[in-house]
Amino acid sequence: MLSKILSSALLGIDAYLVEVEVDISSRGLPSFSTVGLPDAAVKESKERVRAALKNTGFEFPFKQIVINLAPADIKKEGSSFDLPMALGLLVAEGVLLPAEAAGYLITGELSLDGRVKPIRGALSMAVLAREKGLRGILLPRDNAEEAAVVEGVPVFGIETLPQALGFLKGEIALSPVVVDVPMLFAAHALYPEDLAEVKGQEHAKRALEIAAAGGHNVLMVGPPGSGKTMLAKRFPTVLPDLTFAEALEVTKVHSASGTLPTGQPILATRPFRSPHHTISDAGMIGGGQIPKPGEVSLAHRGVLFLDELPEFKRNVLEVLRQPLEDGRVTIVRAASALTFPSVIQLVASCNPCPCGFLGDPRQTCVCSPHQVHRYRSRVSGPLLDRIDLHIEVPAVPYQDLAQARDGELSARIRDRVRTAREIQLARFREERLYCNAQMRTRHLKKHTALDQESHKLLELAMGKLGLSARAYSRVLKVARTIADLEGSPHLTAPHIAEALQYRSLDRRVI
Repeated sequence: MLSKILSSALLGIDAYLVEVEVDISSRGLPSFSTVGLPDAAVKESKERVRAALKNTGFEFPFKQIVINLAPADIKKEGSSFDLPMALGLLVAEGVLLPAEAAGYLITGELSLDGRVKPIRGALSMAVLAREKGLRGILLPRDNAEEAAVVEGVPVFGIETLPQALGFLKGEIALSPVVVDVPMLFAAHALYPEDLAEVKGQEHAKRALEIAAAGGHNVLMVGPPGSGKTMLAKRFPTVLPDLTFAEALEVTKVHSASGTLPTGQPILATRPFRSPHHTISDAGMIGGGQIPKPGEVSLAHRGVLFLDELPEFKRNVLEVLRQPLEDGRVTIVRAASALTFPSVIQLVASCNPCPCGFLGDPRQTCVCSPHQVHRYRSRVSGPLLDRIDLHIEVPAVPYQDLAQARDGELSARIRDRVRTAREIQLARFREERLYCNAQMRTRHLKKHTALDQESHKLLELAMGKLGLSARAYSRVLKVARTIADLEGSPHLTAPHIAEALQYRSLDRRVI
């Protein structure tokens, strides 16, 4: 007998329908074959399904069994087909009627005792079930709240194979899982750190406020122990709160990657990713035989922090160019091309030299000019041009460390940032932009008109600092953000002067 169960698989971060077709025949020798481009984990499903059926009181058919995963031209991976395969066998054996399982999207991994274990990509699968207008989605209980974030499709959390069978036959009543999304946001939209905890470094804090207000990338340069990492970790606390649409995007990426925190069905704070400098280019932008998101996509709508920037491999840094410019990463394989979102803010840090004490008045630098030059040249000029603000972070003096008064709270800075972003959203409402960092040449001409004094100041700075054409546009973008923080509709010379301070390290430090 032939049976069909609807299931789902991931392609990138999006889900697509998979028909699990089960054919059982008494002719021929007993066998169990899985076709439809299954990977090793899918092929091993037959052993898990066999043991789960036996240990939950069902007879495993001693017949010729063929299971097809359609469409057959896309490679399938993972263990999420265990539950639909088991139910397909029960339908083919007449234990479950085809009409009882029809219209449900069913997914889940089976343990040998019949328990249903969690899977990756539940959120994407729930979105697919809603788009297809299905009766509901049956998936592991541990993934039910994550899937229930998507409104418009009933979500049923399953704990065991017998429970799934009983529900489909109408013998067990299960209520759809419902979550209070506003309550979830309130419960998880809290940061453990605050920028007020950083002593001193007012210049760096001001630069981070500008970066947050305009969506700009940041490079911090300073000696070891000056607080660069501490500042970077607290940078997400001054960014605007995630909207629900953004939170769904972020959660979708982390759900598909299997990095969603346990007990947190939706991410309500900006992601912060800090990969080690030994990471490969595939780990950074994504890849693999079946491509998966890399660090730049896991940092989508959040912050990617690269500590000790010159220590990263040159090829790893160069692959960042596309995501920084386009906000997405496209990975091409022989059979397909997948695009992952990567709208990120890059925050990087480095020392001024290999020993870290070049220019420090309290420590003597032991590096030769050749060592300093080689260290600085590890980061290419084109990548530096894509970083809007370069900040000097000097060692913190004792007076700042010993002061009892805390700095300004992140919440107050975030309020100013939110106000500046609202100005930008109103400015770009017809141009599909949301911050100044996304402006192109035509937007600069329209929104960064300069008076005569500003023109002269910028022309002098370009000649003195040797800034590139891309650096020129970055200065204008940062100046526009500074003006927005002040609520000024026009750029003035003080805005240009402050913006130029954050480009002065272009050729002096790296």
